[in-house]
Order: sequence, then structure tokens, then C-alpha cells
Amino acid sequence: MTFSFAVAPADPATAAAYFRTRLSVETDVSDVHADLSARTPDLVVVDSRGAAAWAQGHLPGAVHLPTAEIVARAAELIPAGSAVVTYCWGPGCNGATRAALEFARLGYPVKEMLGGFEYWVREGLPVVTTSGLTRRPVDDLTAPTATITCDC
Repeated sequence: MTFSFAVAPADPATAAAYFRTRLSVETDVSDVHADLSARTPDLVVVDSRGAAAWAQGHLPGAVHLPTAEIVARAAELIPAGSAVVTYCWGPGCNGATRAALEFARLGYPVKEMLGGFEYWVREGLPVVTTSGLTRRPVDDLTAPTATITCDC
């Protein structure tokens, strides 16, 4: 037996249910970028970080709604029936998870964007800053490059 299988794997039906559940509550940077680029109707991307983080940079088209304000302000900022994607700093932060929980409690269909703002930036995608729209170089260890594609 290997270290990877020191604990027996779940039976295939249990594994399939688990992975389907994960995909029902998570999305990734690439898919969010594709949806924003396509101007997918009824999709709202929410940056759940504070004001200083928002000013430092955020996704184009995102709505700024810090987690602590979701219950009080969601109805005024997020149209009823919208699908919501939340993001925060990155994989070391569970702010987007807390924000997604609040939206779910309010009855919105919601997913959390894996990787958060960090992976959006590392993939070289556009960011809005106080200076305007900008991009950072792609981190070739975390994102596809001109010669490599994810193909997932």
C-alpha cells in the first residue's frame, strides 16, 4: 500500500457524490474569467474583502460587498435570482467561504471561486486598481502559458 492509499479510498459511488458536491459549490478562476468575458447574464461576482483590499485591486465587473455587510446590503446590490460567485484573498483565506455561506443563507445560488484574488492575479488576468486596468505577469508555476494549456 502507498502513503496515498494508507486510508482505503471511498467506494466509487461515494467518491462521485463527494466530487459532484464539491463542484456544486466551487468554481475556478478560469471559469469565472470566461463567464465575465462572456458577460454571462444573472451572474454576480462578489469581492468579500474590506475597502483597502478592494482599492488595491479587484476583478473587473466585481461587486464590492464585505462579508460583514452581506446580510444588510445583498438585496440592494445583488438582484434577486442572480447566481453569485464569491472571492476573497486566496487559498489561505476562508473569507469567500464565509461570504458564500451568507449568500446561501439568503437563498442565492452561490459558488466560491477557488484560489481567490491571488490566483486571479497569478494567472495574469486583468485587475482594476486605483490607476486603472492592469495585469501582472503570469506565474508559470500556477497558470497555463503560451506553450502549455491546462486542457482540463
